Amino acid sequence: MAAPERTERDVTGLLNMAGHALTNRLSAALAEVDLTPRMQCVLVHALEQERTQIQLAALADLDKTTMVSTVDDLERRGYAERRPSATDRRARVIAVTEKGRLAAEEGQRIVDRVHADALSSLPDAARAAFVEALGRLADTTRDPGPQPVRRARGR
Repeated sequence: MAAPERTERDVTGLLNMAGHALTNRLSAALAEVDLTPRMQCVLVHALEQERTQIQLAALADLDKTTMVSTVDDLERRGYAERRPSATDRRARVIAVTEKGRLAAEEGQRIVDRVHADALSSLPDAARAAFVEALGRLADTTRDPGPQPVRRARGR
């Protein structure tokens, strides 16, 4: 029995392998300053404007449980704290401390360096086109495609 003929490269596999390798590099580099990629992402988004934990979770593409533990870690390190919102007394926002702002700045330098290193394997002329193409592939606002089915717990 013969395998079906492939008519296209396994783009999903290539993107997964590249993403995994880059994520490992980024995680190792950020660990040097006691951050994870998730923490860095949350800090940067929280510094942009006052945001609730739910808003930050959506921006960082994190589920609620992961977001709670990420903010707990940020609080333990003194990088952020949960505070009442200035505009909605029912809501709590994630406020970045001065120590957290400094960590986010250093973290962003690391993120930028890791990304620049990764892109350096491409010819200069191809870098912008590659990043634009990835952006288009990742743009789920046009057509999110099939969504994963989540089963209820305990069933």
